[in-house]
Amino acid sequence: MRVVLADDQPAICAGFAALLDAQDDLEVVGTAHDGAALVALVEQSAPDLALVDVRMPVLDGIAATRRITAEHATRVLVLTTFDLDAYVFDAIRAGASGFLLKDVTAERLVEAVRLVGEGSMLLGPRVTRRLVEDFGVRRSEPRAALAGHRLTPRETEVLLLLGQGWSNAEIADSLVVGAETVKSHVAEVLRKLALRDRVQAVVFCYERGLVRPGEA
Repeated sequence: MRVVLADDQPAICAGFAALLDAQDDLEVVGTAHDGAALVALVEQSAPDLALVDVRMPVLDGIAATRRITAEHATRVLVLTTFDLDAYVFDAIRAGASGFLLKDVTAERLVEAVRLVGEGSMLLGPRVTRRLVEDFGVRRSEPRAALAGHRLTPRETEVLLLLGQGWSNAEIADSLVVGAETVKSHVAEVLRKLALRDRVQAVVFCYERGLVRPGEA
């Protein structure tokens, strides 16, 4: 997995880069210290994942995330100092696939990069609850909320579970199907709804009232 990092604190950037580059399955292909340099780096190297600090000069992490996810397949994992930093929610809406605290352990950082790079989302429970509160949703009937999207009944089931933050393994257990079958359903749901990733699927469900706060 090819990774780039962006942080305006060189010591933090270098430390994270050294840690990730030491993993056999990860390769750090570049670092940047501001958002504009990060966008240029992504355009040049087309990495699988970008680890991005929220607060950076020239172009902040949110604006950089929005540009990266709009123009590239690169997934974005946001770094933040506080787990309820208001910028985090803007970053998720801009297309980030998750967030991570800067004081994370080395093991957790590596695990998070792998998870997000492979297509999972990484949202803490407090952030998930806050997203639900922000949208202020009420429960809707899936058939009405999904009219025109042509999802099959099974794909609708998968979407609702995605909206609750379930992993592929959890969905497979619940629906009593294989992991590859779930992966195929998830890909088809995202394609039909024109969603980039699982985080967008969660937001899609919140916006249309398909998920109650207590279910997230």
